[in-house]
Amino acid sequence: MPLSQILRTVEVLPRARYVVYFSIEPDPWESIDMADALHPQTFLTYGMNGDELPVGRGGPLRLRLPRQVGCKNVKFPTHLTAADNLKTFGKALGGANAEGGYAWYAGI
Repeated sequence: MPLSQILRTVEVLPRARYVVYFSIEPDPWESIDMADALHPQTFLTYGMNGDELPVGRGGPLRLRLPRQVGCKNVKFPTHLTAADNLKTFGKALGGANAEGGYAWYAGI
């Protein structure tokens, strides 16, 4: 299901600029700007080839961002948060990978 469809069905703050998402895994959390979140290629994926998404591929749910490198495609997301800034998340760098020294924007 496109993430844009989900974001449009809930009341997202008009000033929200980012979507922050967290994984059940210990450290992974990432964020994307609202433009990437609303892009038609950004999906919350729960199936593959007509069947449920296998655990090895991130099932039962995975955030898929084909326009971003793999580290932004967090497996096992637990929740999404719309935010106007990233100051209250981690070290305010936008994600676990950015906190590890990598660029926040990982577009391809």
